[in-house]
Amino acid sequence: MKKFIILIPVYNDFKSLFQLLDNIDFQIKDWNAEVSVLIVDDASTELRPKIKSNISNIKSISIMNMKNNRGHGRCIASGLRFLSEKNEFDYVIIMDGDGEDRPEELYLLFNKSKENPLKTITANRIKRSEGIFFKFLYECHKVLTYIFTGKLIKFGNYTCLPKDVAKQLSQEACIWNSFSGSVEKIIADKISVPSFRGKRYFGPSKMNLLNLLVHSFSIISIFKKDVMIRSIFILLIYCFFILQNLSFIMLLPVFSLIIFIISIIRISFRENINELKNALQNIKNIEILKSNQ
Repeated sequence: MKKFIILIPVYNDFKSLFQLLDNIDFQIKDWNAEVSVLIVDDASTELRPKIKSNISNIKSISIMNMKNNRGHGRCIASGLRFLSEKNEFDYVIIMDGDGEDRPEELYLLFNKSKENPLKTITANRIKRSEGIFFKFLYECHKVLTYIFTGKLIKFGNYTCLPKDVAKQLSQEACIWNSFSGSVEKIIADKISVPSFRGKRYFGPSKMNLLNLLVHSFSIISIFKKDVMIRSIFILLIYCFFILQNLSFIMLLPVFSLIIFIISIIRISFRENINELKNALQNIKNIEILKSNQ
């Protein structure tokens, strides 16, 4: 029987998390597999209530409490590192804890893993639930990422990783900056399932324009060589086709953008190396919230 661990980062949103756990428990009831859940609590400031639901199909629910708030991406990286060194499993499924990664689609990942046991499976977005304005901004994010990296990344955190892939990713420094960007860069042998972006169970979305920009630059910073080459190419095109009378003032906006992106790449690389070295030192403790042994 295959062992699946579902890895869920969370910060304060425990009401949504517990709703998700109930839905996961229902969705996996017919799986011929052992399913456990590891929650990575990103140093939440709200008091965590006790689990009151009657969860019967999930074998165990553990929570890894972080000492400091590091963001969802680095919680995922810490969780993968911990699982790779401490746990036995066959697959890790990563999903957000607010309902936007729909548990109704877990069976797609499960079935695909049976058909392709050695491949990484990504849940590629074919439809989103946000408003028109945010959808426009998200398309701008994808265009910006594509211009500087040449990669059109259609998936987020919602993925199914075979054990060897999870271990490989946990050793890569770039995963501390962007999970989806790291999967796109490092894992060539991957397939996808269609995914609809769900609505949050409770409260408004936490993604805003600033977070979207940070998300874009986090992905861009992973593709160092591509960004360097494409930045030079963009600058040459800008000079040749747009500027007839070159002046420093007219070139300043393009130079500034390129220097800004390159600076982010260099700073991120140094930070990522330090994060990798101290991967497990930011873990406060591990709690068992529920066990159906």
